[in-house]
Amino acid sequence: MTVLLRPLGPDDLDALEAMEHTLFGPGAWSRFALAEEIEGPGRWYVGAESTGELVGYAGLWFDGVDAQVMTLGTRPDAQRCGIGRMLLDALLARARELGAVSMLLEVRVDNEPALELYRRAGFEQLGLRKRYYQPENVDAWTMRKHLHEGPATAVQ
Repeated sequence: MTVLLRPLGPDDLDALEAMEHTLFGPGAWSRFALAEEIEGPGRWYVGAESTGELVGYAGLWFDGVDAQVMTLGTRPDAQRCGIGRMLLDALLARARELGAVSMLLEVRVDNEPALELYRRAGFEQLGLRKRYYQPENVDAWTMRKHLHEGPATAVQ
């Protein structure tokens, strides 16, 4: 599968809304929330496109210090093709370009594929947020990845 990354815009709202409902069910963002997100201040959203169709999307928010993964999703028929990692790498690159100190995120405790993606990318678990995801009332792990290494130290 050939996948190209591109910025998301208002013309993508139909595809985003459909994918959001497929991936997140009752917890999906509304069309209004998606529109606010993709054009909001400090936000950066990217889509993964294959054969002219949106197959994945991801977004981050930057507050001037840390970047936060706002969402990352891949259409079910395009999962396990490396698209999630491609999108995450794009978010990490953008966060570094912006000068973010670290990348933060929250992920459902029962979303093992996402947890594995983030662990492999070097994120560490910080803590547990009880009943974070509504209306499902599911807990979430908070995770962080430092984006800038400190000064090199000599090994003796």
